[in-house]
Amino acid sequence: MTQPFAMSLPAISKHVCVLEREGLLSRRRHGRYQICRLEPDALTLAVDWLERHRTFWTGQLNALAHHLAHPPAEEDHP
Repeated sequence: MTQPFAMSLPAISKHVCVLEREGLLSRRRHGRYQICRLEPDALTLAVDWLERHRTFWTGQLNALAHHLAHPPAEEDHP
């Protein structure tokens, strides 16, 4: 038995289809039920991408913070 959700069944179904299409979820039928299984290994690519970008942007923002905290001297400008 399912509990009520804050969204409609068609909206839930659409979200499940997107997750399945992207390989984050697998589905199989068992009688009239659909058994859904999360596929956590599929998140590895997303985690790797996020980590690369987090590292890059952390460095960029730290460099900006350092530059703003230590502006170049007036004579360094033309």
